[in-house]
Amino acid sequence: MKFLVIQQKMIGDVLTSSILCEALKMRFPESEVHYLINSHTAAVVAHHPFIDQLIYYTPAIEKSSRLQKQLRQELYDHTYDVVIDVYSKLGSARMARATKAKMIIGYKKWYTHTAYTHSYTYNEVAQTEAGLAIENRMKLLQAIDSNFPAAIKPKIYLTAAEIAFAKAQLDQHQLLQKGSLFMIGVLGSSPDKTYPLEQLAHILDALVAETSGQLLFNYIPSQLEQVEALYHYCKAETKKHIHLEIYGKSLREFMALTYHCKALIGNEGGAVNMAKALEVPTFAIFSPWIKKQAWALYENDKNVAVHLADLYPEYYDRPNYKKLKKKVSSYYDQLKSSYVIARLQEFLRVIEQI
Repeated sequence: MKFLVIQQKMIGDVLTSSILCEALKMRFPESEVHYLINSHTAAVVAHHPFIDQLIYYTPAIEKSSRLQKQLRQELYDHTYDVVIDVYSKLGSARMARATKAKMIIGYKKWYTHTAYTHSYTYNEVAQTEAGLAIENRMKLLQAIDSNFPAAIKPKIYLTAAEIAFAKAQLDQHQLLQKGSLFMIGVLGSSPDKTYPLEQLAHILDALVAETSGQLLFNYIPSQLEQVEALYHYCKAETKKHIHLEIYGKSLREFMALTYHCKALIGNEGGAVNMAKALEVPTFAIFSPWIKKQAWALYENDKNVAVHLADLYPEYYDRPNYKKLKKKVSSYYDQLKSSYVIARLQEFLRVIEQI
């Protein structure tokens, strides 16, 4: 059999949906599995043993109707038996339909009834600690076979050379000899997914006071101004433990550095999902307008998710997420750093035993 899995856009989504490739390959070892993704997300699925071919949706394709038509023809020429459109948007549904596969699976939307042979609605309540983002993806496989597992944990596959290169960088500064090393998720994927930097500084002050650990920041050069603002807010003693000169020059370098860390602490997002896929403990601060149950994947003592809903569950009885997003700053103000620090201290006591 020949499968195509479609998952466009964000890095965390692409990493999470890669579990479908693993599930298909494990269930049908002789099959061929292709994965269509945005080109900028390729790093999280590089060297993936359950993906036979990556197909890239590039910025050039996104801007050109001619190239989109060409891509649809290429997909048709592959003669897929089954297409799974995890993204399930108008553009991806059109690509899925163009394959003419006998079985095309996706989520039920008003525009997808003519594109898919099988469609599913999202579950709203998680049944396992894996979380809804994983459970709803695995649900798409039920049209193929009812014996797939309910959940699979996403994985990242680093090479020995990548791990050694990151270790060499850390050894140059003797960071692995100075106690626990923490990766800090300084920024979310957007301002409305970023915990206020002054409050985050209080959390880093508490982290250093508790552990005397060394801190690496996850950032890219274009974010240096915001990173330096966070550094400025930190106490003088905390600053001695921050190493801005060491950061991932690429996504693969970031992942390799994270591999050597005791934990990743900071804003919820793709970096948190990558750390989990590397089996690195995580402490994630969720934006008030993001649905915790959907993206708090494998939440447990080693993967903690802090959300405003923990303090004010009544806000989420019938949440209006658009309203929450519009007033995210005022809701972030209610997620006090004192509460986050108390949860962090519990988390640190757990991972200290690892």
